[in-house]
Amino acid sequence: MPGLPGGLPFGGVDLRRGVRIALNVLLGVVALLAMLQIAAIGQQRGVIQDILANGHPGSSASDAAVDDADSFADAMTVLSFLGMAATAVLWVIWFRRVRLNAEVFAPGTHRFGSGWAVGSWFTPVVNLWFPKQMANDIYRASAPGGPQSAPKGLLNAWWTLWIAANVLNTVGDGMSSVASSRLRRPLADSDWKGAVELLNSSLAVSGFSVLLLLADTALALLVVRQLTRMQEQRAMAGPPAMPPVPPVVPSAVPPYGVPFGGAPYGPPPGQNPFSAGPAAS
Repeated sequence: MPGLPGGLPFGGVDLRRGVRIALNVLLGVVALLAMLQIAAIGQQRGVIQDILANGHPGSSASDAAVDDADSFADAMTVLSFLGMAATAVLWVIWFRRVRLNAEVFAPGTHRFGSGWAVGSWFTPVVNLWFPKQMANDIYRASAPGGPQSAPKGLLNAWWTLWIAANVLNTVGDGMSSVASSRLRRPLADSDWKGAVELLNSSLAVSGFSVLLLLADTALALLVVRQLTRMQEQRAMAGPPAMPPVPPVVPSAVPPYGVPFGGAPYGPPPGQNPFSAGPAAS
């Protein structure tokens, strides 16, 4: 499609691919780190199950296994956080761009201003539904076949997994904090075992949340691809066709005639209409 200098197509629609490609690469990195984080959580759970089977840890071998599992898990947690932070930056840049494109396609039809394309992700509470509502508006505006043809299945699945992964991650962190605080105090054998089992359960919940995040990352890649393709097709289609305007037909009033319900008007018979006197005989 012909474009303006700087890669901007006609009409102000920005279809440059740099940010999208970088975002796809980072989403792939996040998916890889999620798999490594799942492996680290599995290693931690394996060590905990060995401790539960053998009683209180005390040998150097068990201590080394705990340290190795915790070090691996801590490293994966830090790397995953850095990967998610970098991805979040590119995500909001891309999301704001597609929001601005959608404004070109369907001006005045969006529920939120373009500034919310960034702010909605970082504002507590409203970040649970504002971004999804904005995405719905973007999809409707970008659908080549009109708002009613916008596909929503992939978008809904992506958002559902995103919310579920974050909720489970919060629950797992809470369980882990409770278990860790109990293990820092001197406990009887029964209380110690209960705290360790709670820690093991928290790891199971956290691992499941990471698994959902892995699936959600794959869906996010598909969302980026789908929405980009929709906007490219929508831009190629050009502006929406305007309804034809009927031509203005001037009122055809004869110079002389008989008005409805009235007497004839015009010059008297035999008088030249362009002179003040009677017509020449």
